[in-house]
Amino acid sequence: MAEPTTKKAAAVPADQPPARRSLGTGPGRLLLTLYGVFTVAAASRAAFQIIAQFDRAPLAYVLSAVSAVVYGFITFSLVRGGEGARRAALVCCALELVGVLGVGTWTLVEPAAFADATVWSDFGMGYLFIPIILPVTGLLWLRSARRA
Repeated sequence: MAEPTTKKAAAVPADQPPARRSLGTGPGRLLLTLYGVFTVAAASRAAFQIIAQFDRAPLAYVLSAVSAVVYGFITFSLVRGGEGARRAALVCCALELVGVLGVGTWTLVEPAAFADATVWSDFGMGYLFIPIILPVTGLLWLRSARRA
């Protein structure tokens, strides 16, 4: 009679750090893709506008560049994975949400302050409201990733 085989978990040597959990897997893959696309879109738009049209609407273009940096950092954190990256992305998503709500409200209350739209103008209406949906979705995903 053959003995049942049992699989033992491989022990992690003490000198090696624990494996990172990828935040860009499962539903996080869509989030990672959207943040990646928005990083490229916001950075490209801001770079062109700052180089070619900065005198036209400096506030709007600088805010678009800031959004690109935030999107890029969150994208990097999602790719990197691990608890430290998750916490950093969580903070950035919260700041992003504050930025979208602040700029969105500002553009509605005082539209004359913005000679041109930003990525976050009117809560991201020019981008199908994805800029307001992304940080909320990101916060929910990062919160659930902690429990996993």
